[in-house]
Amino acid sequence: VLCMKWGTKYGPEYVNRLYGMVVRNLRGPFRFVCLTDNSMGVRPEVECMPLPSLDLAPGADRGWPKLTTFKADLQGLQGTALFLDLDIVIVGDITPFFEQPGEFLIIKDWKRPWRITGNSSVYRFRIGAHADVLQHFVENQQAVRRRYRNEQEYLSHAMRDNGRLAYWPPSWCRSFKYHSITRWPTN
Repeated sequence: VLCMKWGTKYGPEYVNRLYGMVVRNLRGPFRFVCLTDNSMGVRPEVECMPLPSLDLAPGADRGWPKLTTFKADLQGLQGTALFLDLDIVIVGDITPFFEQPGEFLIIKDWKRPWRITGNSSVYRFRIGAHADVLQHFVENQQAVRRRYRNEQEYLSHAMRDNGRLAYWPPSWCRSFKYHSITRWPTN
């Protein structure tokens, strides 16, 4: 299980909570790795590793650093990885996320399901298998950023173009914003 923490938007308590949710909701042995620029306050059960560098143009940080999870050599890690954003909530068994067939799985856009773009809050991949996606971004950063609004749009299109894109079953990943907040009456 991989997560990332950089900057000051999310403190170590987010990593610690996410780890606790994974421990309670994943059967079998696993490693929990946080790629971070600051491991202060992160519980010792979490393996903190340096955040891989990505030379981003000014103003481009948002989610783009997630693309570094596709490095050919990601801190020596191997195997299948489930990436989880720090601000998600796990409410049930996530073991099936490792069992679902597919080379690259991501959340389908909830608001506009006709779009290709997935939501990169939860995605699964084989470490090192998609280094071409990161390499293309590194070599064409300006053009990619002009064409795609964010990393999840770029990632979804890059994986689709290579025949690797698949989505989680819709009931597996729900949005608080779109599925849990009652719509305000319009009459």
